[in-house]
Amino acid sequence: MPPRPRFDRRAPVRELPNINERISYPQLRVVDADGSQLGVITREEALEVAKDRELDLVLVSEKADPPVCRIMDYGKFKFEQEKKAKEAKKKSHQTEVKEVKMRYKIDSHDYQVRIGQAIRFLKDGDKVKCTVIFRGREIQHTALAEQLLYRMAKDLEESAEIQQDPKREGRNMIMFLTPRKTPLTKEKDAAALAAKAVRTIPSPQRQTSAAAAAESAEG
Repeated sequence: MPPRPRFDRRAPVRELPNINERISYPQLRVVDADGSQLGVITREEALEVAKDRELDLVLVSEKADPPVCRIMDYGKFKFEQEKKAKEAKKKSHQTEVKEVKMRYKIDSHDYQVRIGQAIRFLKDGDKVKCTVIFRGREIQHTALAEQLLYRMAKDLEESAEIQQDPKREGRNMIMFLTPRKTPLTKEKDAAALAAKAVRTIPSPQRQTSAAAAAESAEG
């Protein structure tokens, strides 16, 4: 029986950035913080310039001849790079379908737990499959399951909209919710404005009635 491999307890080696004294090339092509070219100078001269600017000397192109360095605030540069990476990761999020299961006789506490789960999934940009499971003779109560699913859709309307209405599949009833694209408040405001809108041009019937009233008054 071969010996078991030993567990390596050493910490993983961190790849340190090539900045300041870690740069070992004797000759460097240096770009200043404002983008101007300082030309090809020695490593020591480049470090001195960066020190005078109270900035860092950062290796940006190791394969060039001579290697290219830039004078910059490395801490700020690193922060911006990490921010861009997070934004790119967020934009590349693959939409998944997450499922929330329950029975039509679910109690209030468990129902609120399912609502919380659905809200988390929707905030992550995922769709939610709401499933009501029937057991035995519970299949006779599909109407109650449908009411429960529509109740859930109503309780989640700030975060979601119905992609597929409740539909029975085998011994389950399912409904699909998708993250809401338009804020619900805007939709409600638009509906309220439409309800308050009034006609600015009176209808022919109103015009006739108004004319008859005027003639009656003159007579």
